[in-house]
Amino acid sequence: MRLADSLLPRPALTNPSLLAATVSSLSRRAASRQDLWRLLTDSYTVDLDEVAAVLPRQEPEPDWLPTKR
Repeated sequence: MRLADSLLPRPALTNPSLLAATVSSLSRRAASRQDLWRLLTDSYTVDLDEVAAVLPRQEPEPDWLPTKR
């Protein structure tokens, strides 16, 4: 977040359906999951646990699976 922006209040997303819609909208613009988190937290005040509940689970692949090419 830029310094000047840190002085401005960010809208709070507290409604679960609005939060889900916002995450869905931002995910189209985000290049990665980390970028999605950055876009969301730069623009809104959110409960991070609520956001994590809305995002699809990201499970690591087991080591025994062959590498995808």
